[in-house]
Amino acid sequence: MSDRSNRPSLAEAAAAFRIEEAIASLQGDLQTGLNACVECCDRHTGSGRLALRCLSADEVLTEYSFEDLRDLSARAANLFQAQGVGPGDVVAGLLPRTVELVATVLGAWRLGAVYQPLFTAFGSLAIQQRFQTSDAKLVVTNSANRGKLDEVENCPAVLTVLAEGQALPAGDVDFRAGMAEASPDFTPVMRKGDDLFMMMSTSGTTGAPKGVPVPLRALLAFGAYMREAIDLREDDIFWNIADPGWAYGLYYALCGPLLLGRATTLYEGGFTAESTYRIIGKLGVTSLAGSPTAFRLLLAAGPEAAEAVKGQLRVVSSAGEPLNPEVIRWFDAHLAVPIFDHYGQTELGMCVNNHHGLDHPVRAGSAGLAMPGYRVAVLDEAGTELGPNQPGELAIDIAKSPILWFTGYHNKPTPTISGGYYRTGDSVEFEPDGSVSFIGRADDVITSSGYRIGPFDVESALIEHPAVTETAVIGVPDPERTEIVTAFVVLAKGFAGSPALAEELQQHVRKRLSAHAYPRRVEFVEDLPKTPSGKIQRFILRKAEIAKLEEQQGA
Repeated sequence: MSDRSNRPSLAEAAAAFRIEEAIASLQGDLQTGLNACVECCDRHTGSGRLALRCLSADEVLTEYSFEDLRDLSARAANLFQAQGVGPGDVVAGLLPRTVELVATVLGAWRLGAVYQPLFTAFGSLAIQQRFQTSDAKLVVTNSANRGKLDEVENCPAVLTVLAEGQALPAGDVDFRAGMAEASPDFTPVMRKGDDLFMMMSTSGTTGAPKGVPVPLRALLAFGAYMREAIDLREDDIFWNIADPGWAYGLYYALCGPLLLGRATTLYEGGFTAESTYRIIGKLGVTSLAGSPTAFRLLLAAGPEAAEAVKGQLRVVSSAGEPLNPEVIRWFDAHLAVPIFDHYGQTELGMCVNNHHGLDHPVRAGSAGLAMPGYRVAVLDEAGTELGPNQPGELAIDIAKSPILWFTGYHNKPTPTISGGYYRTGDSVEFEPDGSVSFIGRADDVITSSGYRIGPFDVESALIEHPAVTETAVIGVPDPERTEIVTAFVVLAKGFAGSPALAEELQQHVRKRLSAHAYPRRVEFVEDLPKTPSGKIQRFILRKAEIAKLEEQQGA
């Protein structure tokens, strides 16, 4: 269990925050030059610390020191430079969670280049869209994903990690052979704080993905999150199960822990509850991070599956979408560990958290409080700041958030920045204690019979029922009520959809919430539409329902 005694209070840490002290934590300087590979690797050589644990798909463990990663990054930088890549150019990675991925990321940074992640579940169109955004000069992939690039127009140069027995595609460079021939010496290229070191894309929760340029000064925010919210300690065995093809994985499974000189863990295999519990036990994991989607699947596997590692974890951190209170209660009862909700975006990193490393009240269902270095506000439609229990849009006060690094989308207008605020698009409200309660994406909030209903509250109530594994709640247009609350439900094993079960779920929510918030329609489904990073896409469900209504009206 996590011991929160003798920790600085959040209020003290926020009052004491000085951006100058955060900058001084870096080895380099934002004005005169720094290098992300130096900050995340070279500065920790000679410490004797482990840097990376890699588990293959069949769970064979290989460990790497910071000296190993330094040499691999230098070889990769030499290899990329030989392909014409220079400082400021974009190197993309379409790779599974292997040491070659880490070498590619660190090698690009050592060269002063910009790394662009590509999730391995992407198809050719998604890859092509991201290449068009970044103008990538080179992509590193493996045999399993190489075929996707054949359908990509104007594909950049390709370096391929060959599987055993596979032939090198015409025109490609053999990554492993090139690494073996390259020198393990490469002087890091110094850049400035506003120069980029990542080119991200938004997850596409509410529309087409947009390019998010990440400057080197974002290292300040990434390090702060690892220290204060994750509370990553020297003796922790840390595993962030998020994929580095997305922001939470790249920022906080690779960059963040290495920045602090702590070892990180990568597992090449796919997620299952069984393998997750097995690896936690095998490695002795004490600090786990991931998404609510993954944690709900651990819950669905039942208490028996959790028993073997109960009490082993010190802390669990959740990010990606709101954490349902039932998951919090279940982790406390069956894993004997606090699981804290953390909030952020690709554009922000994490900025509102229930901090493992700072002392403050933690309330189930709350996203937490602003991390030191940020000031958050809740705005009405006119841009006026609201007080407690007044729903509005979560925003970041730019002038009073010295650690904020996002300044706009890549080659696109950024209407979310206006009036001195960055507007997140998320509907929230302050509680009297200053914590932030999540209601939903601004366009997900349901208006029914004059009431504003947050889908998160309804979903959380439904998940408390043993029949429900996952659910998504939307508003469907209705001439009488404006919208009808509609729940799409994925059932747990052993349950079958029926009118009687639908009625039981409706009454369950009615008792837990209110008469106006219960779902008047319950639809049982096999799965829910999600972004590749696991976020539920309610807008897809809503569009499908509107299309059905229009078809019925036109009939």
